[in-house]
Amino acid sequence: MIRYSAEAVLSSAFQCIRCFCRSRITLSSLRWLIAGLLLLPGHSARAGVESAMQGYVSDDANAREFTLDQAIFFAFQHNPQILNARQEIRRTKGVQVEVRAEALPHLDATAFFRKTDPNLMGGSRSTIVSSTGSVPTPTPVGTPAASPTPSLTESSVSITDNSYDLTLTASQLLYNGSIIPAIRGAHYARDASIFALRDVIDRVIATTREQFYQVILNRALIGVQEESVRLLQSQLTDQQNRFEAGTVPRFNVLQAEVALANQQPSLITARNNYRIAQLQLAKTIGLDYNPERRAKAPLRALGDLTYQPRNIPLDMAVELGKERRPLLKQQRANVLVQLQAVHGAYAGFQPMLSANAGYEWTSSSFSDSLNDINKGWFFGVTGSWPIFDGLATVGRIQQQRALLSEARINYDDAVRQVELEVQQAYSNLQQDRELFFSQSKNVDQAREALRLASARLGVGAGVQLDVLNAQVQLTQAQSTRLSALAAYNSDLAEFDRATATDTTYHAGLGLKDETKTTKTDTRVKKRVESSGK
Repeated sequence: MIRYSAEAVLSSAFQCIRCFCRSRITLSSLRWLIAGLLLLPGHSARAGVESAMQGYVSDDANAREFTLDQAIFFAFQHNPQILNARQEIRRTKGVQVEVRAEALPHLDATAFFRKTDPNLMGGSRSTIVSSTGSVPTPTPVGTPAASPTPSLTESSVSITDNSYDLTLTASQLLYNGSIIPAIRGAHYARDASIFALRDVIDRVIATTREQFYQVILNRALIGVQEESVRLLQSQLTDQQNRFEAGTVPRFNVLQAEVALANQQPSLITARNNYRIAQLQLAKTIGLDYNPERRAKAPLRALGDLTYQPRNIPLDMAVELGKERRPLLKQQRANVLVQLQAVHGAYAGFQPMLSANAGYEWTSSSFSDSLNDINKGWFFGVTGSWPIFDGLATVGRIQQQRALLSEARINYDDAVRQVELEVQQAYSNLQQDRELFFSQSKNVDQAREALRLASARLGVGAGVQLDVLNAQVQLTQAQSTRLSALAAYNSDLAEFDRATATDTTYHAGLGLKDETKTTKTDTRVKKRVESSGK
């Protein structure tokens, strides 16, 4: 006996239905095909839907629930990009402390102890010759006294083979042409890292919002597909009852089964997209994988898609983006870093002056006693001035000037990039808004069309194909409306990121106050513009 798969039979049945509608197949052949289809009760459309239902893993009731605000706050604490940006701030602060230490006093203590082999010292004893006056001899009165004659004496002194020294030195840099620009450059580098953290936070918030809306969208699309399946299932049941009553032909039942089977892939795909969206959101916010949940959902997103109008003129949005975007503030800080590096490169033409003072304790060469030491203070000034370094300083200046020009070019390009992102987000919002309102009206019309088609079929004035077409159009209109609403919310998140209007930073986050930052950015911007002239 030849066996056919359910997919092949359903495909053949659908082709026969189309041919029957075109009067290209006889009624007897159609009855033979329907009889063959009935030989496969285990592979009916209803069984396929039930198997699809059983293969789907629903949300875990014990999964961690997140609202949008909770997901954003969790991402702020666990997202690796934000954590890395925070560590970059700590690194730049450490660089700032290290550079500033060059201008502060240094206190050093050095000590050494040395024991020398006596053979290297020519023996451990040395002979020291000293001259002394001789004792005068008494002479008679009136006799001239003879001058005393000196005598030479020899004494043996032991030279110790142990030596030690302790020195305490304080030094202070008096002048160096590169230290002040280096300190200022480190300060601007720290500001750049803070602005980089803000930019990362804005991007992570926008990504979290977009993925959160995607989870809600896919969950809503599952509801649309399930509703369509239920309607098709009720249509199939109605046609089966009518067929058993003898009011409709078997063709209507077959057509309802094919329509129900064709709806299965959309439902399966919607459920899979929902699972994938949950996993992506869990990764973005930094939620670790739990082996105990296995194939269950890692989280549950609480919320619905809503329409929130955002009425900001395009020119105002562009100005907001250029004023508030952390990316531009970071680029301006980078320009100032390179500007200070140019100033520091000129230090190769300038002198360096430092002073040092201290106190020293050194051992005696003739005694092993710790109390027999020589001690005293010292003071000195050291200076150097490179007369000619082979044009090395000129080369460094050329390098730093080139890097400064690159930083200015990157800043100008970042301004144009911000303008582009704001205009794109604004255009996408307009498109999504128009699409949402048009499809909202279309859903109402499609639902009314389905009601009229079902009513006409119920009284025998319509055909089943009209009902199926109306159901397909309603499902498509609902899906398009939900997609447009989700796209509007996602593009709204991108618009808020592009204009930097979704976040406000304050001292509680370890960052500068927004009002002070705005004044600082204005002053920095003026310095950048003046440096470019």
